[in-house]
Order: sequence, then C-alpha cells, then structure tokens
Amino acid sequence: MGCDGGTIPKRHELVKGPKKVEKVDKNAELAAKWKYCALSQEKLRRPIVACDLGRLYNKDAVIEYLLDKSAERPNTEAAAHIRGMKDMKELNLTDNPEWEGEGRNTKGDRYEDMHCAMFICPVVGLEMNGKHRFCYLQTCGCVFSDRALKEVKTEICHKCGDPFQGDDIVVINGTKEEVEKLKEKMEEKRAKAKSKKSKKSKVSETVSKPSDSKAVAGPSGSSSTSKGAKSLTASTTKRSIQNMEEKSEVFKSLFTTHSTAKRTKDQTSNWVTHTPYHFLLVTMYLAQSKTTSTKERFVLF
Repeated sequence: MGCDGGTIPKRHELVKGPKKVEKVDKNAELAAKWKYCALSQEKLRRPIVACDLGRLYNKDAVIEYLLDKSAERPNTEAAAHIRGMKDMKELNLTDNPEWEGEGRNTKGDRYEDMHCAMFICPVVGLEMNGKHRFCYLQTCGCVFSDRALKEVKTEICHKCGDPFQGDDIVVINGTKEEVEKLKEKMEEKRAKAKSKKSKKSKVSETVSKPSDSKAVAGPSGSSSTSKGAKSLTASTTKRSIQNMEEKSEVFKSLFTTHSTAKRTKDQTSNWVTHTPYHFLLVTMYLAQSKTTSTKERFVLF
C-alpha cells in the first residue's frame, strides 16, 4: 500500500516503539544546585546560607519563608526541616577573581563558560561549580573543597583560624546517601538538645518548688522546721555595731550610731534660706529703725 504520491511507509513510521527515557542535562542540573537558591529558585546572592543537609539558600528567601509559611511557594519541601535561623549557617565564601558577573555576555557574541563559578576554594583554587566536592564548617561557616581538607589535615580552619572537629564538616549538595547520613546526624543533634532542655527544666522545677516533707516533732514539742525557721531568722537579723562586744570603742566611734555622734536639740542648727521677700523685710526694718548699728545690720543679713 502506498500513500499519496506513491510513497511507501516504513516500519518505524507505522509501529510505535517504547518511549525514550528523557535524560537530564548534567550542566543544567549542576547549575540548578550550585547557582540557584533551593527554595526560591532565584540566583544565589550574598548573604548565602546553608542548612544541616548541605543545601544552599538566599538568606532573605529563608526569612520570608519563616515569617509566612502559609504562603504558596515552590519547593517548600526543600525547607520543611528548617525551624528557624538557628538551623542555618551563613557561609564565608571566597570570590572567584575570574568571575565577570552575569552581564559579561549580554550581546551573545562571546564564549560563555558554563563551569565558571562565582566562588572558589581559598586553599586549592578549585571552582565551586559542582564538579568538585565542597564542604563547609558549622563552627565558622568557611567553605573549602574536599581536596583541601584531605591534603592539609588540621583541626584549625585554613581561612579564619577557628578550631573545628570532624563532626563539624558538612558536605554541600552531596549525594542521596550523604544527605541521608546528614539527616540522621541532624535528628540526633536535635534529640540531644531536647533532652538537655528537659533536664534543665526539671532541675529548675525542683529548685523552685518547696519541700513537701512533714516536720518531725522533738521532745520539747516544737517541730524541727520551726527550729530551722528560727535559726534562719536569727541569722538574717541585722546586728548593731554598737552591740558587738568584740569591736573596740575607737572602731564604734567611727559610726553615727555612737553616743558621741548624737547631738541635742540645742546643739543642732536649722538651715535658713533667704528669699527676696526676706531681704525686702530687712531693708524696711532698717529704714524705720535708725538706731541699729553696723553689727546688728550684719547679723540681720
């Protein structure tokens, strides 16, 4: 049988085989992980933060998500484990001197290197483009390549000098197995933090609550609790320095409670404040009495 025009159809045109599996472009997959925010799908820009699972986020996107979790946003599953900003760590990244920015090829007449990254390893110089394994430290947030941490083995950060341990190293955008290990580590860390908080709350409750034990009566009929209360009140009452027999009279005379420091009413003087009204009365009195001497005038003023 032929079609219009006398053409003969071939077998692959009549019989449809199985659909080809669509392959993901590796370059596009790497760019989505290492150049875009895992939550907002926007391009990464400083400040950049990372979670305990090693995913990269824009800090403002995480803050918006925490402020309003009810809003409809794409990829909310990537931030479901984030409870607050304490679960995030701001990264201390090293800029790539060869990075010219996003506007380097606006006309499209230049070769665009897809593997050129904004950041590099400060020790080895490898670009942070996804082809090389990178890690960050939970203590200080500095980012290094895995090769740098293996070649230069030390317990001090290469960039800032802060000490760290092996448990503080988190792989950025690791494999599924690495992400599962990081998830287990995160859950263990949170469980330990909850147990510590519960212990602290129990200790505070026991300290704040008074003891419910009953007082045992002694042979004289008075209870032990009443004796303890009396001893506490006796210890807390203030003692006068003048009643202390072990202190000398010279030491006691330094204080105002001593008998030498006390004065009678005749010895105490009253303060007199002179107002303009007082001076007016004095001048009127001096004008009327012509017999007052200079000494009396001085005393009046």
